[in-house]
Amino acid sequence: MAKIFDKVIGIMGFSDEEAEEELLDEEETEKGVQEEVRSSSRKSAQVVSIHSQKQVKVVVLEPTSFEDSQNIADQLKNRRPVIVNLENTDRNLAKRIVDFVSGTTYALGGNMQKVGQGIFLFVPNNVDISGETHEGIKEKGLFSWPISSK
Repeated sequence: MAKIFDKVIGIMGFSDEEAEEELLDEEETEKGVQEEVRSSSRKSAQVVSIHSQKQVKVVVLEPTSFEDSQNIADQLKNRRPVIVNLENTDRNLAKRIVDFVSGTTYALGGNMQKVGQGIFLFVPNNVDISGETHEGIKEKGLFSWPISSK
C-alpha cells in the first residue's frame, strides 16, 4: 500500500527522487551480495573422493618365449607391478628376458627385486618395494647362526 502511495506522490511531483534512487541502489546491492555469496559458496565447495587411491593390480606372468617380454614391458608402461616367474624357463632365455625387462624398468623409472630363485618383481615408478628377502637378510649377517636340520 505504501508503494502505491509513493507512486502517486511521485506522479504528482511531490516525491523525493533521491530517496527513490537510494532504495533502488540498496535493493540492487542486496541482490548483488546474495549472488556473490551463492557463487563464492559454490567455488569454495570442493568434491573430495573418499577413495583417493585406485586399486593396484599385480600381474603374475610365466614367460615361455622372448616375445612375452614385450607383454611384461607393456604392463609396466601401464603402471602395473609384474611378478615374473622364470623357474621353468631356459636359463639363456631367462637371462635375455630379465635383461630386457630390467632395461624397460630402468627407462620407466621403476625398480626390480629378486624375490626368489628365478622369480623377479618389477614395479613402475608409482610403486615402492619395501622389505627384504631372506637372501638379503642373510647377506647382512642377521641370520649368521647355523640353522640345524632335524
